[in-house]
Amino acid sequence: MRYVLAMHVVAVLALDGVVAFDLAVPGQVFGSTTTAGNVPLYETRVCTPPGGAETSAMLGRIRVDTPFGLDALATAGTVVVPGHEDVRSDPPAEVLDALRHAASRGARIASICVGAFVLAAAGLLDGRRVTTHWRYARALARRFPDVEVDPSVLYVDGGQILTSAGVAAGIDLCLHLVRRDHGSATAARTARRIVMPPQRDGGQAQFIRREEPPDGETALQPTLAWLEANLHRPLTLDDIARHASVSVRTLTRRFRDQAGTTPRQWLARARVHRAQELLESTDLPVERVAAEAGFGSPVTLRAHFARRVGTSPLAYRNAFRTRP
Repeated sequence: MRYVLAMHVVAVLALDGVVAFDLAVPGQVFGSTTTAGNVPLYETRVCTPPGGAETSAMLGRIRVDTPFGLDALATAGTVVVPGHEDVRSDPPAEVLDALRHAASRGARIASICVGAFVLAAAGLLDGRRVTTHWRYARALARRFPDVEVDPSVLYVDGGQILTSAGVAAGIDLCLHLVRRDHGSATAARTARRIVMPPQRDGGQAQFIRREEPPDGETALQPTLAWLEANLHRPLTLDDIARHASVSVRTLTRRFRDQAGTTPRQWLARARVHRAQELLESTDLPVERVAAEAGFGSPVTLRAHFARRVGTSPLAYRNAFRTRP
């Protein structure tokens, strides 16, 4: 399902104690998203419950002053719930009712970090696989036993309902939504504007080792650049390990530590992204796209595309093909 509107309205719900970084992320990402001709594609509206809101104590309680109330949720195409500092108690009943109403009319609902607790309190996560910040995953699962909590991933796209982990994962989720709405080229353009990688895959691990590699080891970047330049080749784990001058076992560990995923998963994601770019920007037949992206056959391309993008290559091209 696609949620593409002229000036798609995004309502960001600021509850009392909202985490300032989480609150700013949707405006930064969606506010930076334009067409190639610099026409804005989203309007972001911060809204508060009656009585207003202040940010969490870590920023000294900054007052959130906005003309929008809960009624903004009734007309928004997307509703984003940032994290807030009080996860032990549920929000006011009118907040939960507004979220339920937005969901019932088909609005897309997303949470950042512990904003998942709010969606769970509204009953919107029952029976769903979701994520939140890894420190709070166990508490979310205990309070809401009907929710399947996966603490290991950056975000989960459940269609209408999406959840993300903490801090920067909110940026990943918002860029993912831009990609879903407007395609790979627009998401990449937005990422460049906010100086972020175009997209970290939702299945990437939340906790990644960031310290310098031990003596005798090097960062993955040269190998990743080599992979990007050779996606069309039928690469094996042995090929990649040989380029990195390590064993397959060391290669796999290094990918886990430095990229938060496996070599095969990273390669599959990069190939899907290359296929998206080709489908958007060229008229190459699907057979050629499959070959250029390294999938070998259209059948393999379609299988990976369905799993990662949720549609077929031709449907994606019809939706996002860039015309002169």
